[in-house]
Amino acid sequence: METQRILMRSLAVVFIASVIWTITVSADAPQKVSTCCKAVSKAKLTDPIIGFRKQKQSLPCVMAIVFETERGEFCCDPRQQWVKEKVMQFIAPQQTSTA
Repeated sequence: METQRILMRSLAVVFIASVIWTITVSADAPQKVSTCCKAVSKAKLTDPIIGFRKQKQSLPCVMAIVFETERGEFCCDPRQQWVKEKVMQFIAPQQTSTA
């Protein structure tokens, strides 16, 4: 009987934690990278960007620009104008220094 009560409490804690996690992680919020980007965000990343890399599509991975920040890497939609502008901010100084 006591074991069942402990098991039920543990399951309740896990369930509540998963609900809180689901609520706090919005579908439009930038997604941190695990192994590859399986989805991209259209939301503008507000963290300072340290670097970036381009990910090519190779299912299940999707085409993405992966921005590196102090908090980690985030998958962003390469078609978004703000993403293109951020990439150009990194590329332009490199092109002028090699010319």
